Amino acid sequence: MTASSDTPLGRLKELGLTLPNAAAPVANYVPFVRAGALLFISGQLPLGANGVDPAHRGKLGAGVSLQDGQSAARQAALNLLAQADAAVGDLSRLRAVRLGGYVNSAPDFAALPQVVNGASDLIATVLGENGKHARFAVGVAQLPLDAAVEVEGIFEILP
Repeated sequence: MTASSDTPLGRLKELGLTLPNAAAPVANYVPFVRAGALLFISGQLPLGANGVDPAHRGKLGAGVSLQDGQSAARQAALNLLAQADAAVGDLSRLRAVRLGGYVNSAPDFAALPQVVNGASDLIATVLGENGKHARFAVGVAQLPLDAAVEVEGIFEILP
């Protein structure tokens, strides 16, 4: 498949991004499950270039800025797309159904939706019309590897 600007890979290229290798699970679970036409992708952390350590660690509202939180959500969404590509082999066959965003946050941090916008914006840009999705954003006391954000997703696999 060519990477023209009207394909998900082309849109990634225009953003200066490439899909990383799909990350291996860090515990006893599988990275994705296909159930009929639905693809459920386990939570993805904002793992950096080495695929092992989070690019952004810590709590939003207690040392991690909103901008870094959005960057973490964007990186987690890129890793989500890498898992989707590993599952289906063609991002143009996906329609986003729902994203879930978990934000490692201080108790009084309220900008949870704005943090998870980093993930939503990337998915909407890369998948185009098929990137529109339902979503939730919640604050949590802690995430694996002290990651700032974790993002999970449900996609429909198109024929």
